[in-house]
Formats: sequence, structure tokens, C-alpha cells
Amino acid sequence: MIGKNSVYDCPVIPLNKIHSRAGNITIAEVHTGIPFDIQRVYYLYDIPGGESRGGHAHKELYQIIVAVGGGFDILLDDGRNKKVVRLNRPDFGLMIVPGIWRELMDFTSGAVCMVMASLKYDEKDYIREYSDFQQLMK
Repeated sequence: MIGKNSVYDCPVIPLNKIHSRAGNITIAEVHTGIPFDIQRVYYLYDIPGGESRGGHAHKELYQIIVAVGGGFDILLDDGRNKKVVRLNRPDFGLMIVPGIWRELMDFTSGAVCMVMASLKYDEKDYIREYSDFQQLMK
């Protein structure tokens, strides 16, 4: 997957939202808006102002990132193109395909970031150094 995907393969996708007078519910179900089996879900929160997260790529992992509270930017980099996506609605998620460098930044106060991943944690799937990522993209 490394080098085959681009930032343009990372769409913002609507999640299933049900609205009622008592509030909203957003549902994430496999094969109903989520194009992969979810193997892991985690949250990022209490991120200090000025800090960033991410700063890596994955070899095989797919992710959908959702701002369940507040907002933040995600810088996507495929080695040729860069794109910044702002997430600030809990009923939309950004799907990130393998081989894309990502950096999460500019978190609002109280922001909560939920990540749905296609694989369980595997350190061997990470590319943590940008110089290594650049070499793989050549």
C-alpha cells in the first residue's frame, strides 16, 4: 500500500445520524458507512494547547477519525501532495488509507478525537520517522 494511495483517497464521510427533538445519535456500523471491520477504537482528549498528535503513517491500517467534541485539523501527506482537513462535527469522519502521513493539530479547548481502526495495535505497522516515510515514497 505504501506509495499507492494519495491524500485524495482520504474522504470525509458522513456517519449515520438520527435526529430527534431529544437530541442526536450518530451510529458507526461496519458495512453501513464504515468500509472496514473495526478492530480498535480509541480517544484522544485533554490535549494541551499548541500540542500536536500523530506524526506517523501506517503501512496497512485504515482509520476513520471523528471530532466527537470540539475540533482540530489533520494534515495529510502522501509524499507528493499535502492537504489539511478540519474536523469539527461528530457526524462526519475522515477516512485515512494506508501510506498517508498524518499530523493532528490546532485542537480547540476540550476537543475529543475518536479513532476507529481496521487493525489492532501493531508497532511494526507504523512509520514514525518522516525521513523514513519520504524514502518509502520514492
